[in-house]
Parts: sequence; C-alpha cells; structure tokens
Amino acid sequence: MKKTSRRAKRMDRNHKRKRGEATLNLTSLMDIFTILVFFLMVNQNDVKVEDSEQIELPNSIAENMPDENLVVMVNKQEILVQGRSIVTIPQVEASEGETIDALLTELQYMAERSPLSPELLELGRYITVVGDKDTPYALLKKVMNTCSKATFSNISLAVNKVDGGAP
Repeated sequence: MKKTSRRAKRMDRNHKRKRGEATLNLTSLMDIFTILVFFLMVNQNDVKVEDSEQIELPNSIAENMPDENLVVMVNKQEILVQGRSIVTIPQVEASEGETIDALLTELQYMAERSPLSPELLELGRYITVVGDKDTPYALLKKVMNTCSKATFSNISLAVNKVDGGAP
C-alpha cells in the first residue's frame, strides 16, 4: 500500500468533494460588459462640422468622411480656430502678404501643444477648413497657405454631401 502524507490525503478529500461544482460568476462579467457598452456609446462620434447660421457649405458628391482634427472656420466676418475668433476678415483684407499672421501664431501654438515624431511631421498635420460657399478664393488661398506654413499641410475642405450627379 502506498503511504501518503496528511496534506496529500486532505487535498484528495477536497478535490473529491468539490468535483463537478465549477461555476461561473456572471454578475461581474455582466458589469464589465455594461461598462464597456456605455463607454463605447459615449465615446462613439461621427465627424461632423458644427452647423452655423453664418456659413453655407458648398455641395459635393465626395464619399469619404474627414477625420476628427483641428477646424479653421472662415465666415463672412471672421476666422475662427476651434470656435475661437482669431482675426476679422477686414483685417485680413487690409494686410499684405501670403499668410495671415494672427492665424499663423494660433496654429503654431496648436502645433506645439501636440508634438509629432519627425516621420509624422514630414507627412504634415491634418486640418479641416470650413468656408462659406461665397468665400473668395484669394482668402481661402491665404488661409490654406498659412496652414501649410504652420505644418498643417494635410488640408481638407468641408462640404455638404449630396447624392447623385450634379450638386
């Protein structure tokens, strides 16, 4: 007969007694899934430019949606970055040169707040320009030139998506 220790005998008894009683506590699992669902619902967002009565976007049949990034809004009175007024349109029209100094300063500040690696910096930062459909091309050109000088060279123009052929 094989001699076993008291500890081994006690372990055998416990294993025999608890055999087949494995259970799964679903309460904790359901709590985790509930929290996960609420987290995903709250943080889920589609990219949508804020509606403004001051801006009427041009129409387009473009299919792809822009990513969430910095927004420069050009309306009839002023230029805004992330909803904050930077410079008025009369000041921009009165200034000389290819760039808008106040906008350049603000964009450089925004770029400093989120540094990029040299590889990503070479590709350029992403920015969305929202302009009224009646905004003069010369003004949009100045805004886009200023954006590219501040390392925001991946520029998207916001438009209204229309279905079909002619907008």
